[in-house]
Amino acid sequence: MSATPQPRRPGRRATRVLAAAASLATLGALAAALPASAGQDHADGGKGGKKRTVDVQLLSFNDFHGNLQPPAGSSGQVTEKQHDGSEKKIDAGGVEYLATSLRTARKAHPYSVTAAAGDLIGASPLLSGLFHDEPTIQAMNKLDLDVTSVGNHEFDEGAKELARMQNGGCHPKDGCFEKDKKGKPKKFEGADYPYLAANVTNEKTGKPILKPYWVWNHKGVKVGFIGVTLEGTPDIVSAEGIKGLKFHDEIKTVNKYAKILDKQGVKSIVTLIHEGGSPASQTYNYDCDSPGAGDGISGPITAIAKGITPKVDALVTGHTHAAYVCTIPDPSGKPRMVTSASSYGKLYTDTTLTYDRRTKDIVRTSVKSANHVVSRAQAKAPDMTSLINRWDKLAAPIANRPVGYISADIPGRGAGVPESPLGDLIADAQLAHAKSLDPEADLALMNPGGIRSDLVHKASGSEGDGVVTYGEAFTVQPFSNTVNLVDLTGAQLVTALKQQVSGANEASPKILQVSDGLTYTLDLTKSGAERVVTDSIKLNGKALDPSATYRVALNAFLAGGGDGLPELGKGTKPLVGADDLKAFNDYLAANSSADKPIAPPKADRITIVK
Repeated sequence: MSATPQPRRPGRRATRVLAAAASLATLGALAAALPASAGQDHADGGKGGKKRTVDVQLLSFNDFHGNLQPPAGSSGQVTEKQHDGSEKKIDAGGVEYLATSLRTARKAHPYSVTAAAGDLIGASPLLSGLFHDEPTIQAMNKLDLDVTSVGNHEFDEGAKELARMQNGGCHPKDGCFEKDKKGKPKKFEGADYPYLAANVTNEKTGKPILKPYWVWNHKGVKVGFIGVTLEGTPDIVSAEGIKGLKFHDEIKTVNKYAKILDKQGVKSIVTLIHEGGSPASQTYNYDCDSPGAGDGISGPITAIAKGITPKVDALVTGHTHAAYVCTIPDPSGKPRMVTSASSYGKLYTDTTLTYDRRTKDIVRTSVKSANHVVSRAQAKAPDMTSLINRWDKLAAPIANRPVGYISADIPGRGAGVPESPLGDLIADAQLAHAKSLDPEADLALMNPGGIRSDLVHKASGSEGDGVVTYGEAFTVQPFSNTVNLVDLTGAQLVTALKQQVSGANEASPKILQVSDGLTYTLDLTKSGAERVVTDSIKLNGKALDPSATYRVALNAFLAGGGDGLPELGKGTKPLVGADDLKAFNDYLAANSSADKPIAPPKADRITIVK
């Protein structure tokens, strides 16, 4: 299998898309100005020398999160169902292998388009995150990505930084990271594919901040792409990151632009939506449409898919980091393909859309799709290896510095339970930092989505087994949140714990990781707020006093009421501490050594009833 980089496909876009104040008329003009990726025609035949139908290959992925290097531990594995019904873990991911997989998949497919469903950047490992994700944008350009929607993490550094990712230019604070051959600062060129954000508008102008749709067009074969992120983005990102923006209903937005595309003669439409579902099986290759036990999908995407107009022929989804290829009926009752390719570049989805030249629409009964593993057994793409080495050289002095020691793997992602050992460790680290600022600090709470990886005992480089490097710690906590202290009453803490599993979080609970001393029971046999057993909540063995005031440590995101936990945003007497990564590294340095490494916490602070 050759890993030689292929030449750029004809007609790659060089045009930069959109400024925040662009009007819809300007957006339409931009759409017309952007030529499509091109392939070769099918063999001649039928009227006009062309076959009536042509198969369009749609390659897609989602939630890459800057994972240029293969992700470590469970974050870098997918589960495969075997013929005998057993399950097998497979190491997967890394942009060197993703590039090879996509380039190999495109061979013998003259009509091929590659799309993504958001969160390509943000919450990234140090190799990309240290450089504000410029390395990932460069990698996506080399991958020949054609189009993507935005995700919530594209807003981590704000709308202006997202515009820079699209249009290029050096960072306003940190400047240019690379130099040209003459040693002069080299300007970051930005993405040569459009970011789509149909449901994100400027509060003042009411106009989309990015292009709402884009049309892939080759010799009369047209496929429109509409890109949206989840309407609930403001609940899960920093308030500063989405200041001045408004997020709209996904269904209404997609239906609006599907109608616009239809009037333009674009009958074949794909929605790229950064919202997803929860499959009944964790194996990437399970039969989602089988009526048997362990199959099917639930979660927000099911209702959204059922509400999106039949004009849309397929949905590429993301956000939940799950793997599925399912059909969900559209409003007319016709089956429609809905896909997601896990996360971190571990899978890609290959979908065949049969395009009818006469109707200009997709023959829905012919749509086929499957997820494929980005295997690390294949050859690496040399151009991606070169890109990684180039940025790794810049990052190495910071990334390779030891910050602590562990005695075994400490799972933080994919632990399979609401409480993770790494979540406990981070909460303990934040409480220790809080006590250094205010000895009266009582407890710490950590959001699970802020933990982006495991801590792995096996060495990732030359540092030796059990050594935690700055780069590895950064990969776990890449958001640069501050550790804040606030006063909350016992009653407010109870309310916040109940908000984890009710209201906006009822369908997909956000279970906070808790510091040592805070214990309670989570009864999953119940529903909504009743899942939190109120009289079981104790701090250092004593029941919470509803009227007492507690000093609580939590990151800036939670202190702003993030993750659908508005009660945490009502804290008083705020005190802003240091960066959460510094708090974590300081804790590792103070509590571990080569002779006495930290052991994984038992993760027994939350008692689960199933």
